[in-house]
Amino acid sequence: MSDARTVVIQPPKFEMADIRIVGVSPYVQNKFGHKMLQQMAEKQRAGSQAKKGRAREAKDFQATYEAAIHRSRDGWIGIPAPSFRNAMISACRIIGFKMTLAKLSVFVEADGFDAEDGTPLVKIIGEPRVHEGMVRNATGVPDIRWRPMWEQWAATVRVRWDASQFSAQDVVNLLARVGAQVGIGEGRPDSKNSAGMGWGLFEVQA
Repeated sequence: MSDARTVVIQPPKFEMADIRIVGVSPYVQNKFGHKMLQQMAEKQRAGSQAKKGRAREAKDFQATYEAAIHRSRDGWIGIPAPSFRNAMISACRIIGFKMTLAKLSVFVEADGFDAEDGTPLVKIIGEPRVHEGMVRNATGVPDIRWRPMWEQWAATVRVRWDASQFSAQDVVNLLARVGAQVGIGEGRPDSKNSAGMGWGLFEVQA
């Protein structure tokens, strides 16, 4: 007697929505700049000779500030789209939804791409200013960094999701939890390195 079973796989059913968000705390960005990548590559190529006979270069704070900004190929500034997607997946821990399923079910569409590294971007509305802060580098030595900070900001996030896993209201509520509990960017509550600064929080507008 045959034990063959019929497996029925439903076709994917995706839905999409544009969700406007407004920041309720500052958003701080920290792109790993192209110049830093080049310097790291040069040091690795030089090997043990990297530091011999070389004077320490003066830090160009304005240049590091500009390098920390994600600029699109069209010139506008954006927030990395993966920041929102990763945050929505992380927020699933709060509601008990499997993160592995969310990883395959919710996506954020890009408005454009970073001109240097191709990072997918969501356009940010607002003007940044210089934020000067003290950080510790990999060796624990204090360092001063200039980073772009948006004290007032907004964006429209285009979310695409698997309708067999989430309803439209589920997606809106999940993004709202990101804005209230997870955050995006530097100093967010869900930072991997600390408890954050309370930055990168936002509200979803109906």
